[in-house]
Amino acid sequence: MSHIEKKHSPPARFHIVDLFAGPGGLDVAADVLGYKVTGIEWDKDACATREAAGLDTFQGDVRHYRAAFFPHAQVLTGGPPCQTFTVAGHGAGRRALDKVVEYINRLHDAVRENGDDWEKIFRTWRKISQELRVKEIEAKQLRTEKRELEEFRTAERKAFKRKLAQLGNSPAEIKSLLKTLDAPQDLDGFPDDEIKRLVERFGDLNNQIDKLKGRLEELGDERTGLVLQPLWWVIERSKRPGSEPYEAVVLEQVPAVMPVWKEYADVLETLGYRTGRQMMHTEEFGVPQTRRRAVLMARLDQGTPANERRPLPAVPETHDRYRPGGGFREPLPRTDENAPEAWVSMEKALAAAGLPARPPFTVVSNYGTGGVPEARGRRDHDVPSATITGKVSRNRVVHKGTDRDLDAPLGRFSPAEAGVLQTFPVAYPWSGKDVSQQIGNAVPPRLALHVLRKVLEPGLSDEEARERLEEATARLRAWEPVEPVKARTHDDLKGHPLTGR
Repeated sequence: MSHIEKKHSPPARFHIVDLFAGPGGLDVAADVLGYKVTGIEWDKDACATREAAGLDTFQGDVRHYRAAFFPHAQVLTGGPPCQTFTVAGHGAGRRALDKVVEYINRLHDAVRENGDDWEKIFRTWRKISQELRVKEIEAKQLRTEKRELEEFRTAERKAFKRKLAQLGNSPAEIKSLLKTLDAPQDLDGFPDDEIKRLVERFGDLNNQIDKLKGRLEELGDERTGLVLQPLWWVIERSKRPGSEPYEAVVLEQVPAVMPVWKEYADVLETLGYRTGRQMMHTEEFGVPQTRRRAVLMARLDQGTPANERRPLPAVPETHDRYRPGGGFREPLPRTDENAPEAWVSMEKALAAAGLPARPPFTVVSNYGTGGVPEARGRRDHDVPSATITGKVSRNRVVHKGTDRDLDAPLGRFSPAEAGVLQTFPVAYPWSGKDVSQQIGNAVPPRLALHVLRKVLEPGLSDEEARERLEEATARLRAWEPVEPVKARTHDDLKGHPLTGR
C-alpha cells in the first residue's frame, strides 16, 4: 500500500490475525513493516473505512469465528472492547473486572489440570460461553423491559404536568413539583385524588426501574465477555490437536485492563510464552497526543524451561513524556543518538502532514476537567493533544489565549487532522458514519509500529532497530490506499490464504 521502497525485508514474513480490528490502526502499522494482516471487525462503519483502505477484513462478530478457521496465522493481535472496566473500582466496573478474572482463572485451571486433554479444556470453555450467553439473553430482555417502563414513566410525567396545569398551577410551580417526583412523596400534600394516584404510580415506576438497573449491573455488559476471546484463541491454537501455537501475541486496551493482562500473562506463560506488560504513554513513542494504553506482549519460547524464561524487554521510548505545565522546549541537540527526542506537538504533526496552517491556537475540549463540566480542558498548539476521543469533532479550536473560535473551517479539526493526531497517514480514507468515533477508538499506528517491531523482530541490534523504525515511520507518513477491497463474510472463509480450505 505504501509507495516507498524498503531498505530491507523484515526478519520474518508473519501473517497476523487481528481481532476487534477497528478501522485499521494496527493494520497500517503492520503494512509499513511488511507484514500481512487479516482483521475481524463487526462495526459496519469501521469496515467501510477498512474497505476503502484496502485492508483484508472479515466483517462479523469475533465470537462467530474460531482460531481453527485461520490455521496459517502466526501472530494474534487485538483490542477487545472493555468499556465497563474504565470504572474499575467503582461498582459495576469492579464487578465486571472481577468476573472476567474469575473466568480467566477457570480457563487457567483447565489448562494446568488437563494438560493436552483438549476435550476437557474445551468443555470448560463451552460452559463459560453458555453462562455468558444466558446472561446476554437475560440482559437483553431486562433492557427491553426497562426501556418500556421508562417510556411509560415519561407518559405519566406528561399526564402529571397536564393535571397540575388544569388545577391552576403556574409554570414555575409545575417545574418545582416535577422535580419532586424522583424524591419520596408526602401524599398528604396533594389533596387531589388523581394527583395522588399519579404520584404513587410514578414512585412505583421509579422503584421498578431502579431494580432493573441493579439487576443489569449484576449481569454486567455482555460485551465484557469479549475480552476472553483472544485468550481462548491462544489456548485453542496451543492445545487443539493438529494446531500450532501462535508465534507471538499483542493485545492493547485502556489502563483499567492491566489486571486482566496480568491474568492473561499467567496463562500464556503456562502455555510456553515469554510475556511482558507495559503501560505505554503514547507521546513517548512519537504520537502527538497524551494517551495511556495497557499493552500485553508475548513471544513463544517452549524450548526454555518455564522457570528459566525471562520476561520480554519493554518497548524503549523514543520521545520525552509530556508533563503539563512543564512548558514547550525545542528539541535539543542529541549528543547521544539513543537519547529521547522532545515530544511532538499538534502544530508540528499537522505541519509535517502538509495540512493547512493555523495561527497560534488552543484546543478547548468537549469534556470538563476535575469533575467540573464547565471547566473545559485546554491544550495549546505547541504541546501534544489531549487524548483523541470519539468526541474530537466537538472540540473547539480557538485563537491562543482567547475564547474566540478560528474562522471556519479551522475552528474544528477535520477527520484528516484528527487522524493525523492519532498518527494515521493524512491520506487515510475515513469512510462510513461516525468517523470521529472510529478515530477515537483506533490504535495509534505509530504506537502499534513500535510494539510490533519489538515483539516480532527481537533479534535486531539497536542500530538496526533504529533504522527499521525510521524507515517504517517514513513509510507510514507517505502511505496511500491503493485498490479498495470488499469486506468478507463467514461464507468467504473458503479459499482465504489463512484458512487452508
